[in-house]
Amino acid sequence: MAITPDTKNWTWVLDRPCPECGFDAAATAFNDVPGLLRDSAGEWQEVLSRGDAAQRPDDSTWSPLEYGAHVRDLCRVYRMRLNLMLETDGAGFADWDQDATAAAEGYGGQNPVSVAAGLAAEAEATAAAFDAVEPGQLSRRGLRSDGSAFTVDSLARYFIHDALHHLWDVRPR
Repeated sequence: MAITPDTKNWTWVLDRPCPECGFDAAATAFNDVPGLLRDSAGEWQEVLSRGDAAQRPDDSTWSPLEYGAHVRDLCRVYRMRLNLMLETDGAGFADWDQDATAAAEGYGGQNPVSVAAGLAAEAEATAAAFDAVEPGQLSRRGLRSDGSAFTVDSLARYFIHDALHHLWDVRPR
């Protein structure tokens, strides 16, 4: 069964803690993002090695494998967005339909070992990209196609919530 796409605008997580996973982006320093990402990549290795990684918990929820493939691609997309912002203040971001990508790329049929390796590599590259940001670049801006505006600082905190929230999504219940 197809998953119903999440069409909510999650930018509110920049202003208040997430009631689901508990992450508080407003209380998270930009400089903490690379370490949080690296730590989460290690946790994903464990998640993706589980025997049930490819199994959906129900018909309306992605499997841990699908979430892992999404986080792998999320790292790449946000690294590209960061680079756009660093190159051009006020850069616009192309739409990224995560649900269409999941279907087109067959997330559920991918090899968990390959997804784990790809996620580790993408997370490290993205963490390194955030590590390389100079303090004077934190206020550079970018615009999502829906008009949501980000600075490099808020983009990093928004991104890390997404990555960490998906670890919460796949926690053992």
